[in-house]
Parts: sequence; C-alpha cells; structure tokens
Amino acid sequence: MAETGVKDEAFYERRAMARERAGGLQHEFEQKGDPGGWFDALYKAAGDDPAQVPWADLQPHPLLARWLSGFSAGHEGRALDIGCGLGDNAAALAGAGYRVTAFDLSPTAIGWAKKRFTDREIDFRVANLLELPGEFVGAFDLVHETYTLQALKGEMREKAFAAAASAVKPGGRLLVICRARGDGEEVEGPPWPLSRAELSRFDELGLKPESFETHDVTRDRVIPHFIATWIKP
Repeated sequence: MAETGVKDEAFYERRAMARERAGGLQHEFEQKGDPGGWFDALYKAAGDDPAQVPWADLQPHPLLARWLSGFSAGHEGRALDIGCGLGDNAAALAGAGYRVTAFDLSPTAIGWAKKRFTDREIDFRVANLLELPGEFVGAFDLVHETYTLQALKGEMREKAFAAAASAVKPGGRLLVICRARGDGEEVEGPPWPLSRAELSRFDELGLKPESFETHDVTRDRVIPHFIATWIKP
C-alpha cells in the first residue's frame, strides 16, 4: 500500500527548493542536447523524499479524482497513464475499474511507483511518449495525461500532442489535466502551462471535443487548471 505522506510546512519548503532545482536541471540537460534527461536526474536526486519531486503529491490529482467520481458512463476497459511518475494517478484509475498501463521516461520513477503499489495490478513500464511503443497505438479506451505536456516545449511538445492522441482507440477518450495560461500569455518554465488555443491541437489531430472546464487547484498556492476530454470518432 502506498504511503500518503504528511505535507507540513517543511514539506512545502523542500518543494519550493525543488521547483528551483527543476528549472536548473531542465536548462542543464537542454544545453547537453538531452532535453528529456532532466526527469530521471530529478527523481534520482530526490532520494526517497517526494517533496523533492515538484509534481508528486502522494495522492491522485484532485481533478482526476473529481472526474472519476463524477463520470456516469462507468470505468472499464484499458487505460493508459502518460508520465505516471510515482503512480498515484495510475492507482486511482485502477481503483475506478480500468486495466491500467502506466509509463514514465524515468526508470527511477517507475521503480519507485512499483514499490509503492505492490497491491495493485498496474503494468508499470519505462517508455518515452515521443517514441511510443507500437503496441500502444490505438489501443486504449482512456488515455490520461496530467502535467506531461506542460513539462515539454517546442518540438517535443508538438510530438507529444500527436503521440497522446494516437494511443486512443476509436470510440475511446482522451483526458488532459494541466495548468492553465491565457492565450498569448508568456510564461517561464518549467512547467509551461497550456492555453485553451493550444489544447485545440487535439481537434486538429482528429479528436472530437467533449468537455472543457477551468478550475483553481489549491496546494501551497492557488493555481488555475484546465481539465478537458476528447473522443476519437
């Protein structure tokens, strides 16, 4: 069973330092010509302290939990959790009734997730969204993505949009949860929040918009988010 952790003032102090470290690591690896390498480096540097992973809250994202509890059509079939990190969202999907495959670019993150969720039948794998395994294409009833797109920029982000859409089977659904920014608003990252106009890229990739909502998520501060779904015809 996974630990839930205690988020006290010290936790959030370490989390704030981790955010600054993430930006430095991202820039360092980008300069090295390995723009994705900073993810595993960050997980390794965290040791066993989830506060050192800026996006690891040791519980499902609140907007995912809200969507799972409010979705009346039921949860069945195969689900893919993109960029699963320490595995909490994957565990929530499995708890709702999906057969879950969850992957992350970081071997360290996957090892950590496997240790945390030994009691769940989740297929945790090391994989790269930008080099999606062929068996994933068109294979999933639900493709879930929280915070992966916003951790990428430029050509990597464009490729990630296409890869995420490609994993949805005909009749299946894509669920995206991300930090929000206004159309035309400039941001410094990581992360690089998404705009509503940018998310319309999924429409161009052949998915049909189903729902779009804006919510504020409160952690140690209030952060605007989007949660949106698309259907593959």
